[in-house]
Amino acid sequence: MFDDLILPRIWPIGLILFNFLFFLIAIPIEAYVYHKRLNFDKKTSVFYAIAVNLFSGVFGWLLFFFVEPRLPIQLQTELINFVFFNSLKSTNTQGVLIFTTITIFFFTFLVKFFLLRFFVFLLNEDFTKKREEQPTSPRARLRFLTKAQFQNTNLVTTTIIANSLSYTAITIVLVLRNR
Repeated sequence: MFDDLILPRIWPIGLILFNFLFFLIAIPIEAYVYHKRLNFDKKTSVFYAIAVNLFSGVFGWLLFFFVEPRLPIQLQTELINFVFFNSLKSTNTQGVLIFTTITIFFFTFLVKFFLLRFFVFLLNEDFTKKREEQPTSPRARLRFLTKAQFQNTNLVTTTIIANSLSYTAITIVLVLRNR
């Protein structure tokens, strides 16, 4: 898989800096949403926001570097033009770009949701302690399952709100940059 991976001689410094800028925009926004909606303390919400954004960013870049060599030559050329020179030559590429950004938004949402769910489950204090009180009655089990389902729904809603707000802020920055 990584046999044809070669370090580039030219680094897209502008793209790397914009990626850091996007992290600097997304992390505080998402940490604020996690703090307000999930009632985490500030330190925990910042930790979750950093972890979720960095892991999803790394996963996205790995996916990009896996898919990019397999694209048709015309799309590769347009992609390189866009990354290095911020210009698109073909009008057909703009439609593909819009479809790709919508796909990236939903893919990022799913990755962030599953990462947040994993981190909350992994770092939960109840998970690390011994389970002393198991719900034994059917009523207690139903209450436990209802609470777990509500928490899962709350995570989905919170993740979509946080992801939407951070993508909106990033889009505003991109629009202001291209003015």
